[in-house]
Amino acid sequence: MATINPYLTFTDKCEEAFNFYKSVFGGEFLQISKFKDIPTAPGVEKLPASAGELIMHVALPISKETILMGSDANPMMGKVTIGDHLSLSVGTDSKEEATKIFNGLASGGNITMPIADTFWGAYFGMLVDKFGITWMVNYDYPKK
Repeated sequence: MATINPYLTFTDKCEEAFNFYKSVFGGEFLQISKFKDIPTAPGVEKLPASAGELIMHVALPISKETILMGSDANPMMGKVTIGDHLSLSVGTDSKEEATKIFNGLASGGNITMPIADTFWGAYFGMLVDKFGITWMVNYDYPKK
């Protein structure tokens, strides 16, 4: 079966963002590489030295099935525009876990829908974190 893993692209904030996500979700990075780690090759344009410390790729497991991945934009390709076309939805195993993750992600961000019980039988909230990423946090109550 195929899986889908979210991939976030930042302009110069990937390492900071992923250290923040690591503090919220826990775990360890499966991989973290910087642009300076790319080997040089003949005929390939070299990145500016200022890009060396930017993140080329990072992977943080969120669950057994999901890996949150990201990078900084390659400076030769221009800036990234963060928009409202994408939301990351986090499903939890308990109301307490949902509260912890929601409050962690909301730190320094903007809550757009406070986490609360809903009419559809879930504990749900939405926010935009301090890096401009939209998150939905959800715990589905057991069906009666």
